[in-house]
Amino acid sequence: MPRGAAADREWVARAFTHVEDAVYLGVGLLLAASAIALLVVSGITFVRSVLEGVLAARVVGLLDYTVQVSFREHALIPEPFLIVGLIAGIRRVLVLTAEFGDLLDRGPEAFRNGMIELGLLTVMVLALVVALVLLRRRAPGAAAEKA
Repeated sequence: MPRGAAADREWVARAFTHVEDAVYLGVGLLLAASAIALLVVSGITFVRSVLEGVLAARVVGLLDYTVQVSFREHALIPEPFLIVGLIAGIRRVLVLTAEFGDLLDRGPEAFRNGMIELGLLTVMVLALVVALVLLRRRAPGAAAEKA
Protein backbone atom coordinates (compact mmCIF):
# COMPACT_ATOMS: atom_id res chain seq x y z
CA MET A 1 0.00 0.00 0.00
CA PRO A 2 1.47 3.37 -0.90
CA ARG A 3 2.41 5.64 1.96
CA GLY A 4 0.12 8.40 0.68
CA ALA A 5 -3.00 6.22 0.91
CA ALA A 6 -2.37 5.43 4.59
CA ALA A 7 -1.82 9.11 5.33
CA ASP A 8 -5.02 9.99 3.47
CA ARG A 9 -7.01 7.43 5.49
CA GLU A 10 -5.55 8.77 8.71
CA TRP A 11 -6.48 12.32 7.69
CA VAL A 12 -10.05 11.25 6.83
CA ALA A 13 -10.35 9.36 10.14
CA ARG A 14 -9.15 12.43 12.06
CA ALA A 15 -11.58 14.63 10.12
CA PHE A 16 -14.50 12.32 10.97
CA THR A 17 -13.41 12.31 14.63
CA HIS A 18 -13.46 16.12 14.65
CA VAL A 19 -16.88 16.18 12.98
CA GLU A 20 -18.19 13.64 15.49
CA ASP A 21 -16.80 15.70 18.38
CA ALA A 22 -18.46 18.83 16.95
CA VAL A 23 -21.80 17.01 16.62
CA TYR A 24 -21.59 15.73 20.21
CA LEU A 25 -20.69 19.20 21.44
CA GLY A 26 -23.60 20.73 19.53
CA VAL A 27 -26.08 18.16 20.81
CA GLY A 28 -24.75 18.60 24.35
CA LEU A 29 -25.11 22.39 24.13
CA LEU A 30 -28.66 22.06 22.75
CA LEU A 31 -29.62 19.63 25.53
CA ALA A 32 -28.11 21.91 28.17
CA ALA A 33 -29.91 24.94 26.73
CA SER A 34 -33.18 22.98 26.60
CA ALA A 35 -32.75 21.84 30.20
CA ILE A 36 -32.06 25.40 31.35
CA ALA A 37 -35.06 26.73 29.39
CA LEU A 38 -37.29 24.00 30.85
CA LEU A 39 -36.03 24.79 34.35
CA VAL A 40 -36.74 28.51 33.90
CA VAL A 41 -40.22 27.89 32.46
CA SER A 42 -41.00 25.38 35.22
CA GLY A 43 -39.77 27.80 37.86
CA ILE A 44 -41.92 30.62 36.45
CA THR A 45 -44.95 28.32 36.28
CA PHE A 46 -44.34 27.15 39.83
CA VAL A 47 -44.05 30.69 41.19
CA ARG A 48 -47.19 31.78 39.31
CA SER A 49 -49.08 28.74 40.65
CA VAL A 50 -48.03 29.54 44.20
CA LEU A 51 -48.91 33.23 43.86
CA GLU A 52 -52.28 32.45 42.26
CA GLY A 53 -53.03 29.77 44.86
CA VAL A 54 -53.63 27.04 42.26
CA LEU A 55 -50.60 24.86 42.98
CA ALA A 56 -52.64 22.12 44.67
CA ALA A 57 -55.03 21.91 41.72
CA ARG A 58 -52.14 21.58 39.28
CA VAL A 59 -50.48 18.86 41.37
CA VAL A 60 -53.77 16.95 41.42
CA GLY A 61 -53.97 17.39 37.64
CA LEU A 62 -50.47 15.96 37.28
CA LEU A 63 -51.35 13.00 39.47
CA ASP A 64 -54.56 12.49 37.47
CA TYR A 65 -52.51 12.52 34.25
CA THR A 66 -50.16 9.91 35.73
CA VAL A 67 -53.10 7.67 36.61
CA GLN A 68 -54.62 8.06 33.13
CA VAL A 69 -51.33 7.18 31.42
CA SER A 70 -50.94 4.13 33.66
CA PHE A 71 -54.39 2.80 32.80
CA ARG A 72 -54.15 3.76 29.12
CA GLU A 73 -51.14 1.44 28.94
CA HIS A 74 -53.31 -1.29 30.58
CA ALA A 75 -50.89 -1.52 33.46
CA LEU A 76 -50.60 -0.04 36.89
CA ILE A 77 -47.09 1.29 37.28
CA PRO A 78 -46.41 1.89 40.99
CA GLU A 79 -43.24 3.97 40.65
CA PRO A 80 -44.87 7.34 39.81
CA PHE A 81 -47.21 7.01 42.79
CA LEU A 82 -44.32 6.18 45.12
CA ILE A 83 -42.39 9.17 43.84
CA VAL A 84 -45.38 11.51 44.26
CA GLY A 85 -45.83 10.23 47.81
CA LEU A 86 -42.12 10.64 48.51
CA ILE A 87 -42.15 14.23 47.24
CA ALA A 88 -45.25 15.03 49.32
CA GLY A 89 -43.70 13.51 52.45
CA ILE A 90 -40.41 15.36 52.00
CA ARG A 91 -42.29 18.61 51.33
CA ARG A 92 -44.23 18.21 54.58
CA VAL A 93 -41.00 17.46 56.49
CA LEU A 94 -39.52 20.68 55.11
CA VAL A 95 -42.62 22.66 56.09
CA LEU A 96 -42.57 21.20 59.61
CA THR A 97 -38.89 21.98 60.11
CA ALA A 98 -39.46 25.52 58.82
CA GLU A 99 -42.28 25.94 61.39
CA PHE A 100 -40.16 24.53 64.22
CA GLY A 101 -39.86 27.91 65.98
CA ASP A 102 -43.63 28.41 65.84
CA LEU A 103 -44.19 24.98 67.35
CA LEU A 104 -42.09 25.92 70.36
CA ASP A 105 -44.05 29.16 70.79
CA ARG A 106 -47.43 27.36 70.65
CA GLY A 107 -46.65 25.25 73.68
CA PRO A 108 -45.55 21.73 74.59
CA GLU A 109 -48.64 20.01 73.16
CA ALA A 110 -48.17 21.53 69.68
CA PHE A 111 -44.45 20.74 69.83
CA ARG A 112 -45.12 17.11 70.82
CA ASN A 113 -47.68 16.71 68.01
CA GLY A 114 -45.24 18.22 65.54
CA MET A 115 -42.50 15.82 66.62
CA ILE A 116 -44.87 12.84 66.33
CA GLU A 117 -45.83 13.98 62.83
CA LEU A 118 -42.16 14.44 61.92
CA GLY A 119 -41.37 10.94 63.20
CA LEU A 120 -44.23 9.37 61.24
CA LEU A 121 -43.25 11.28 58.10
CA THR A 122 -39.67 10.06 58.50
CA VAL A 123 -40.86 6.46 58.73
CA MET A 124 -43.13 6.99 55.70
CA VAL A 125 -40.32 8.54 53.62
CA LEU A 126 -37.99 5.68 54.52
CA ALA A 127 -40.69 3.11 53.64
CA LEU A 128 -41.28 4.78 50.26
CA VAL A 129 -37.55 4.84 49.53
CA VAL A 130 -37.24 1.15 50.44
CA ALA A 131 -40.24 0.37 48.23
CA LEU A 132 -38.67 2.25 45.30
CA VAL A 133 -35.33 0.49 45.78
CA LEU A 134 -36.98 -2.93 45.97
CA LEU A 135 -39.14 -2.17 42.94
CA ARG A 136 -36.15 -1.13 40.86
CA ARG A 137 -34.07 -4.12 41.97
CA ARG A 138 -36.84 -6.60 41.25
CA ALA A 139 -37.51 -5.37 37.74
CA PRO A 140 -36.38 -1.99 36.39
CA GLY A 141 -39.56 -1.46 34.36
CA ALA A 142 -41.88 -3.26 36.76
CA ALA A 143 -45.55 -2.99 36.07
CA ALA A 144 -48.46 -4.91 37.49
CA GLU A 145 -50.73 -5.98 34.66
CA LYS A 146 -54.28 -4.69 34.87
CA ALA A 147 -56.64 -7.43 36.00
